[in-house]
Amino acid sequence: METTAFPRQFARTRRFSLGAPQRFTVSPDGDRVLFLRSASGSDPRALLWLYEHGTERLLAGGTADAEEKGAGIGAYAADRDARLVAYTVDGALELVRTDGGAPWRVPTPGPVTDPRPSPDGDHVAYVTGGALRVVRADGSDDRPLAVPEAPDVTYGLPDHVAVESIGRTRAFWWSPDGTALLVARVDTSKVRRWYLGDPSDPAAPPRAIRYPAAGTANAETSLHILGLTGGRTPVRLPRQASGTPAGPGSPGPDAVWRDPAFDYVVAADWDAFGPLISLQTRDQRTVWVVGADPTTGEVGLLAQRTDPYWVAVPCGAPLRTASGTPVLPGVRGDDPTLWIGDTPAPAGTEVRAALGTVGERVFFEATAVDEPTETHVWSYAPGRGFERLTSAPGVHTAAVGGDTVVLDSRTPDGQTVTVVRGGTETGRIEVLTEEPLVTPRPVPLVLGDRRLRAQLHLPSWHEPGAGRLPVLLSPYAGPAMQVVTEARAWHTAVRQWFAEQGFAVLVTDGRGTPGRGLEWQRAIAGDRLTPVLTDQIDALHAAAAHHPDLDLDRVAIRGWSFSGYLAAAAVLHRPDVFHAAVAGAPPTDRRMYDTYWEERFLGHPGITPEAYERSSLLSHAHRLTRPLLLVHGLADDNVVPAHTLRLSAALLAAGRPHTVLPLPGTGHLVARPGVADTLLLRELDFLGKALAPERSGAAPRTP
Repeated sequence: METTAFPRQFARTRRFSLGAPQRFTVSPDGDRVLFLRSASGSDPRALLWLYEHGTERLLAGGTADAEEKGAGIGAYAADRDARLVAYTVDGALELVRTDGGAPWRVPTPGPVTDPRPSPDGDHVAYVTGGALRVVRADGSDDRPLAVPEAPDVTYGLPDHVAVESIGRTRAFWWSPDGTALLVARVDTSKVRRWYLGDPSDPAAPPRAIRYPAAGTANAETSLHILGLTGGRTPVRLPRQASGTPAGPGSPGPDAVWRDPAFDYVVAADWDAFGPLISLQTRDQRTVWVVGADPTTGEVGLLAQRTDPYWVAVPCGAPLRTASGTPVLPGVRGDDPTLWIGDTPAPAGTEVRAALGTVGERVFFEATAVDEPTETHVWSYAPGRGFERLTSAPGVHTAAVGGDTVVLDSRTPDGQTVTVVRGGTETGRIEVLTEEPLVTPRPVPLVLGDRRLRAQLHLPSWHEPGAGRLPVLLSPYAGPAMQVVTEARAWHTAVRQWFAEQGFAVLVTDGRGTPGRGLEWQRAIAGDRLTPVLTDQIDALHAAAAHHPDLDLDRVAIRGWSFSGYLAAAAVLHRPDVFHAAVAGAPPTDRRMYDTYWEERFLGHPGITPEAYERSSLLSHAHRLTRPLLLVHGLADDNVVPAHTLRLSAALLAAGRPHTVLPLPGTGHLVARPGVADTLLLRELDFLGKALAPERSGAAPRTP
């Protein structure tokens, strides 16, 4: 099979994501499971499905054999009993009932974002034009609850930092009785304005974005209680008891950093006991969990946590059980954990997310720090204690409701979705993803004194001792995620494809990545580069000691986003080890990435400029002596193209040859056919010329 077949499949399937069930919602009685899934592994339209009594039924999004190829359903939410579902199709609001009947469209004054039915299903709240509105389910009585007072104000929409770095994608929450909402008002007027143009279309005006780069102003988020029939009560967000408030005028960096105000709304919800809100200071060393009185807006402190480095709040926390027992983020020894009342999660586990509560039972996912390649689903209930609900090696998560647990499991064999009711498996939700044309064959490794978890992909046709292989490092290595896990993912197939072209492909999770406790994560505080690069080099040498066919005279590294930054840094700082690099969307100047993510690790650039200098690449451009391919999407509003352009300019000024590949109309995620597939082939061509891999032994079989 020709070399181009797998890249075409990779792009056609959107990184093998099409056909994968996702975004599960389980009804409180456990009878109904809602989820999104396309009709096949190559159909891009997301459809809404219902699993009930062991049977799947298409609810909305078009017939499974429809010819139209739109994006399908963009987002959905259900009422309390999962009877009424609201969703968007190309910005239009549609509703459907799970007990039968066709979907219907509800007219709105503009494109709709994040529609959410009230708990009783009588109303739907949604955002359009920055205003929060409500409409009855029958389409009548559409009215605004909050309208922006200025062009830079929105209601019901999260700001950039909340979405991109904190992981909070919601900005309004219904009260349990459906009579009011807790709503975030976001004011971005003080946030620096950046402009993204399209050089391939000079007639198109640039797109303005509000981007809070490190050391600059954040969006101002306030919370308000809005009554369904009128009335508005501001939530009186607190300041810390200690600290010196920033003075008038333009405060210096230290005043901003030490201001006792809480810059970040990390999480919010509204349960039977009222609004529950998590707040974090600008320096991220203090988190308060407060409860709000929906009548007066006054808040009371429920819990607080401080840390000399930063306080991390796992996704889904905090929560409360049916009786009000708090489920709060905390620390047990060196492990990030959850405290359920006075009971912490089991020792030796790192809690990754809180998944929900059913009565007094709490569900969460956690990694054992002595086996970070696996993540399992756990539950806790008084009298029953802690129970691990998954056993197969892999990465597992879940959605819960009533006595039903929907287990979403990623193992070396792929994805399975199992419906468990009352502790007994009752069925499975079908996974329609395509099988990759290459079968990943990772060899698990534990390397060096730090017991670095790694995987080595070798060509299926390679015979040990028959010839030496050039080495390609393909890590992520950043604090956002692990890639060395007991789960088959799109990147494992990509790594194997590169291996089939004649490379030994090594991937390693080093210091700074999650899953191995706080000390491991804090190793990058003040320096986002040196420990990470050191671990990649140590892993490379240790792997070569175990596998002598690895040719250390021909070593390359490729990556995207953080690992693109790491790839560029590798050839700048260690040309003695790395002989070529492909750097995609690299954040080359850490001052130009956002406040929350950079200041967590490096502090405020006005106070600790040396940390940013140590971790950035522009001043080291003169060091380049190896082939470097820089790739960037010109529509990227996460890592803006200026990162690559500035590094390229510095390289040019230093007289250092390099290659730049711009991707017009492409954002931070590269998945579109004609781009994702061509990029893989361009990388292969670049690396092949740089390292001249020699395919020894049996002829390669390269899909």
